[in-house]
Amino acid sequence: MAEKTGRFAILEQLLADGVEYIFGNPGTVEQGFLDALGNYPDLKYILTLQETVAVMVADGYARATKKPTIVQIHSTPGLGNSIGALYQAKRGHSPLVVIGGDSGAKYQGMDAQMAGDLVAMAEPVTKWSTYVVDPGSLLRVLRRAIKIAATPPMGPVYICLPQDILDCPVVEPVRPTSIPSTRTIPEDEALTEVAQWLAEAQQPMIFIGDGVAYSGAQVELTQVAELLGAEVWEADAGELNVSQSHPLYQGATGHMFGFQSRPTLAKGDVNLVCGTYIVPEVFPDLEDVFAPGSKVVHIDLNGYEIAKNHPVDVGFVSDPKMTLARLATLLEEIMTAEQRAAAQARVTQIGSTKATKIEAAKVQDLTLKDAVPLYFATFMSEFANICRRMQLFLMRR
Repeated sequence: MAEKTGRFAILEQLLADGVEYIFGNPGTVEQGFLDALGNYPDLKYILTLQETVAVMVADGYARATKKPTIVQIHSTPGLGNSIGALYQAKRGHSPLVVIGGDSGAKYQGMDAQMAGDLVAMAEPVTKWSTYVVDPGSLLRVLRRAIKIAATPPMGPVYICLPQDILDCPVVEPVRPTSIPSTRTIPEDEALTEVAQWLAEAQQPMIFIGDGVAYSGAQVELTQVAELLGAEVWEADAGELNVSQSHPLYQGATGHMFGFQSRPTLAKGDVNLVCGTYIVPEVFPDLEDVFAPGSKVVHIDLNGYEIAKNHPVDVGFVSDPKMTLARLATLLEEIMTAEQRAAAQARVTQIGSTKATKIEAAKVQDLTLKDAVPLYFATFMSEFANICRRMQLFLMRR
């Protein structure tokens, strides 16, 4: 049996990991890679006209599927074009595996055309950045990249695959990448103490981010919020973490200025933070943002973000879905009839206030519809109509 070279082996590795699509913009040194694709019809190459587009389309696909997604780009100029989009993917914890081309490891000392320190370029905008220097570790390093991208906190990785490495025979076996389970839960004693704090709270507040959606914890999050009668605010969120029509959902804390988020953050006497960090602003407050004497509990698989900028009373590096499910069970067990009644009263009051605000906003939108050029609510209304027509068109095809 003839030995397979690297370009064929990496495609078989991708198939072993369930990859269906590669999003890319190739260059000269990737021609052999593209030729090899013809032998694997189950792998579909989505060609884009510029690397930024390739990364952004792959980013959307990765966030939608929650699976490692392959991006293929050219060497130094291609990586350079990708940097801004990779920054957004990193901030959004998108599991991208970016494979970059290069003329060859043997040319590293030549400072040849399109030479650059590719690993250093990618490092600030990725979880991990590396360059394969030996064909004997090609698949091992590729599997490591896939594992790192897919393990929470997820994020993009960059792996440079030089042409001369891909031209060499590969003797490593192809096998599916091992991705560790992060379905972990805190000790019951610590979680029971937190449940007691929340049950006794007069003004519980919940702040969430995309860690909720990535864990599939929307149902559990909603259950905890309803049990507590807590306002739910998003921070650094782009996914559907809770139904935006839910009476307890209040919107986002803000993106630009700390003084705008501060009144919301300082409302609670017990604050539950889950799947995000506090707070994602361009000009954040440097002082503590929560009310003096309030309790703060942070649940996240990303230990780096817990107490990164502001102190917490309890931090759990644990799975949001499992942790919130257990927290809901504990709350149901320990909440008194009086606490349940108070929580239900908060649900009613918060929902009523939200409904009143929405109706007032609708009246304002109608008033300004034709008075203000390019009024955003008018744009979104027209856009929604277009989306509905497109949906009907696609359903009829």
